[in-house]
Amino acid sequence: MTRTVLLAGDSTVASCPASEAPMSGWGAQLGGHVGGPVRNFAKGGATTAGHRAEGLWAALLLEAAPGDLVVIQFGHNDQKEPELPYRDNLRAFVEEARGAGALPVLCTPVQRRRFVGDRLAPTHGDYPDRVRALAAEQGVPLIDLTAATTELYERLGPEGSKALFTHFPPGGHPLHPDGVADDTHFCFRGADEVAAIVAERLKEIA
Repeated sequence: MTRTVLLAGDSTVASCPASEAPMSGWGAQLGGHVGGPVRNFAKGGATTAGHRAEGLWAALLLEAAPGDLVVIQFGHNDQKEPELPYRDNLRAFVEEARGAGALPVLCTPVQRRRFVGDRLAPTHGDYPDRVRALAAEQGVPLIDLTAATTELYERLGPEGSKALFTHFPPGGHPLHPDGVADDTHFCFRGADEVAAIVAERLKEIA
């Protein structure tokens, strides 16, 4: 049986439109690392509530088959709407994925590239800890992308880590003639490096 990986998340996971190239979420690069089918239901701007309200979660569940992996990463946009029941919404995703016979996998949010000296400054507050606590409570596999991307960015340093993101000087890319400095969204290289981290962890889980 071929196991499908189904993804729920925000823009840091999503497949970006061609007009935004080379911006890419890590989910768009995952297929080349897992050697099997990947269905990406992540969307830019999505929160845990919006993903359900827009029907993306329902569409994911319709495709989920017993034994599939449902990988869930939210936080960037939920953090901007603190009234949302973030942990309760994630718990519901976990329960419903299990109800479909799939194996849910929780991810802490990937870090933003915000350096103070040579160290990365956390920007997600207690949201990563909420995911860690829920994973422990529910006995769900956890991919700690907050920790993994912190290590990755700090290893490359403040300058080297720019190469993972949508960073171009004026004239440096035809789709961004005025230049761009985006410290949240990956370019193809960054998305691929994070996808490799996710894939390696999924091999351990599955």
